[in-house]
Amino acid sequence: MTTLFERLGGEENIVKISNNIVEFHSVNPAFKSRFVDSDIAKLKKSVADFFITGSGGPNVYQGEDMLTAHKGMNISDNEYMAAVDDVMKALENNGITGDAEKSEVLYIFYSLRPDVVAV
Repeated sequence: MTTLFERLGGEENIVKISNNIVEFHSVNPAFKSRFVDSDIAKLKKSVADFFITGSGGPNVYQGEDMLTAHKGMNISDNEYMAAVDDVMKALENNGITGDAEKSEVLYIFYSLRPDVVAV
């Protein structure tokens, strides 16, 4: 059985997906103001590294755990759902249309919810 990392197209495609996620987040009306002073290039790399590691690829993520990274941000349920929508859009945008892959990505993101929403 292949890993989610492999089915998402490996590092090259996950970097593209992650770049799209950050780009979509930075213009999403639900929370774009949170990205105004962000180092977008650094954020894209961090998201890609997190996604690569979390999907079964090499352990390249060196960032904070999700609770530490989001503590004090008071992210709402609506913001989180808008972020998940951006993730699904990024998958589609990069040729990931399979239900199994989308379901696995959703599972990962929903498992992170307690460490992101209202912390």
